[in-house]
Amino acid sequence: MSLCAGWSSAVVAAKGKASAGKVSAGGILFGALRAEGVKLGVMLVMLGIAFAAYEQMVAAAFLGTFVATAVIFSMAFFVREYN
Repeated sequence: MSLCAGWSSAVVAAKGKASAGKVSAGGILFGALRAEGVKLGVMLVMLGIAFAAYEQMVAAAFLGTFVATAVIFSMAFFVREYN
């Protein structure tokens, strides 16, 4: 789920309207927030599909694991490669 949501966020961010001559801080912020909104929406839709498909799912364990993977996936941004 996190990979699909991250991919959809990247697609939305890449299709932003930031051209070489018209880049503004507000435009960049709006694009980033729109991409995060799409990411959250994809995660919620996929969670709904998972809960509908698996009736005997242990909800607490599934949600805990999902939150942990979502946090770890989003923390990858802060990892720097040190040589």
